[in-house]
Amino acid sequence: MQYKRILLKLSGEALMGDRNYGIDPNRLQEYAQEIRQLTDREVEVAIVIGGGNIFRGIAGASRGMDRVQGDHMGMLATIINGLALQSALEDEGIDTRLQSAIKINEVAEPFIRRRAVRHLEKGRVVIFGGGTGNPYFTTDSAAVLRAIEIGADVILKGTRVDGIYSSDPEKDTNATKFDDITFNDVLQKGLKVMDTTAFTLSQENELPIIVFDMNTRGNLLKVVSGERIGTKVNL
Repeated sequence: MQYKRILLKLSGEALMGDRNYGIDPNRLQEYAQEIRQLTDREVEVAIVIGGGNIFRGIAGASRGMDRVQGDHMGMLATIINGLALQSALEDEGIDTRLQSAIKINEVAEPFIRRRAVRHLEKGRVVIFGGGTGNPYFTTDSAAVLRAIEIGADVILKGTRVDGIYSSDPEKDTNATKFDDITFNDVLQKGLKVMDTTAFTLSQENELPIIVFDMNTRGNLLKVVSGERIGTKVNL
C-alpha cells in the first residue's frame, strides 16, 4: 500500500445516495465494503463525515437562524452520520470507534488524540464526529486538523466527481481535469477543493490531498495502492 494511515473525508450528501435527504442504507453498505478492503490490508483508516444530508449550519444562518446555534445543530448531524457509518462498518466485521469533539458520552468517546492513535494502531477504524467542536469551522477544517493530529499520510476527499477540474464539469463540458496540481496553483486558479481555512492548514503542514470519485467501486483501494486516480494536490 502507498499509504499506511489515511484520513478519509466524506460529505454528508454522499450518504444520501439517490435520495433527497437523510441516509441511504445501501450507500452506507457500499462505503463500508470499500473501507473493509483497506482494513483487510492493514491500512489504518480514520474518517470525518459532514452533516449536510441532515442539517447545514450556514444554510440555517442564511434563513435568519443564529449561526452558532445552527453550527451546533450541524455538529449533531455529523454524530448521527458517524453512528450510522459505525453500524455499517461493524456489520462488515470491522472494529470501529466514534469519537466526538463535543461531549456526548452516551454514544461516542470524547476525542483524545492518544486514544485515537492507539485505536488506529490496533486496527480499528476511527470516526471523528462533531467537527472541531467549534462554530464557524467546517468539517473540511476538522478533517485536516484531525489528519495532522494523528499523523495521517494523506487526506482522501471522496466526492461524486473524479478529481479537480478547471471549472464545474457538471455545468461546463469544456472543463479539463488535473491529474496533479500544486497548492499554489489551486489558489491562483481559484479552484474549490476545500474551504480556505482547511486548505491553508493542509498546505502549511505539507499534507497532500487527493480528490477522487468515492462512488466508483474499487477507487478507494486504488488510490491507497498508489494508482493515479483522481487529482493529487502537492506542494
